[in-house]
Order: sequence, then C-alpha cells, then structure tokens
Amino acid sequence: MLTVSDPLPEHPQRILIAGVSGAGKSTLARRLAALLGIEYTELDSLFHGPNWVPRAEFMNDVDHLTQEPTWVSEWQYAAVRRLLAQRADTLIWLDYPMPVSMVRLIRRTVRRRSQREELWNGNYEGPLWGIFTDSDHIIRWGWRTRNKLKVLVPTLEEKFPGLRVVRLRSPREADVWLGRLAERVSASRVQPRQDQP
Repeated sequence: MLTVSDPLPEHPQRILIAGVSGAGKSTLARRLAALLGIEYTELDSLFHGPNWVPRAEFMNDVDHLTQEPTWVSEWQYAAVRRLLAQRADTLIWLDYPMPVSMVRLIRRTVRRRSQREELWNGNYEGPLWGIFTDSDHIIRWGWRTRNKLKVLVPTLEEKFPGLRVVRLRSPREADVWLGRLAERVSASRVQPRQDQP
C-alpha cells in the first residue's frame, strides 16, 4: 500500500476513491477527473432512482462504465465493489480521522437540506430531525459505518494484484498527493523543443 511519500502510481486510468461518508470522495474524484481529462461518474447517480428507489439498471450501468478504458468513480455499494476493484488500476483511500469525516458529513448534510440541493434523479436530503427517527439517516449511517473500510481496504492488493492502493490520512495529504500528480501531468504535456532547420 502506497502513502503520500511514495512515488506516484504510473498513469492511473481507472481510478476508485474509497472513504467513509463525508470524507470527500466525490470532491477528490472531480478534481482528479479534471486534472487527468477523464470522465467522472458518481456512483450514487447510477444507484438512486426517483424517490430514492434503487435503479434496476445499476449493475449493468456499472459493468458498462468499468469496461471503458478510462474512468473515475467511488468504491462503494457491496454489490459492485468486487467488479470495481477487478477493473480499476488505482484506488485512493481517504483514511481520515473520524472527527474530520463526521464534521464534513454533518456540514454537507445541513447545507444540502437548508439549500434544498437536488441530489440524484430528483432526490433531496431528508429532514434534519430524521437523525432521531430514521436509523438509516445519512449521519447515523456515517457513524455506524465509520470503521468499515479499515477491514476491507488493507486486503485489496492481495485479492486484486493489478490494483494499487494509495492511503491518504488527511485532507492535507490528499492535497499534497494531488499537487504532485498535477506536476507530473503538467511535465508530461510539455512538448520537447524541436530544433529549427
């Protein structure tokens, strides 16, 4: 497993972002996609249909997405995690301290609800008071699953030999890692100077 101090993976093309709710998976995925010129597909948009009903086409959509030569998405949803890991070449694990992710999750939830931000396929964040009545409220879900990836991610490279895992332990490490990647991408785009005849 690589860290922020290790050499960068060579030419990531099929990239997954892993992290608990609120870690910033979608934000990093968008930044990576823009930097590398790769399309980003938010897995939640494929899973959630209108009224939060799971879409019947979800599995087929993920299969189609991961057959493309380049893509960025999140590593989530148990039904497709194996397929995603088999077809990815790089997984970036945002293994942040629990208070960082929980504060981010609470802020995001409050913002989405207060601004009536549309999420996927016409869905909106539920009422904030739902945290007291709904066992699957996103904040309760985030707390309940806060340690899940600590069991799943460390074994991925053994199970999927073609997959490189990069573990980033703070938002600062993520920024440093992304900055180093940006420098590499920029350097690779500089054309060598041709001598004039």
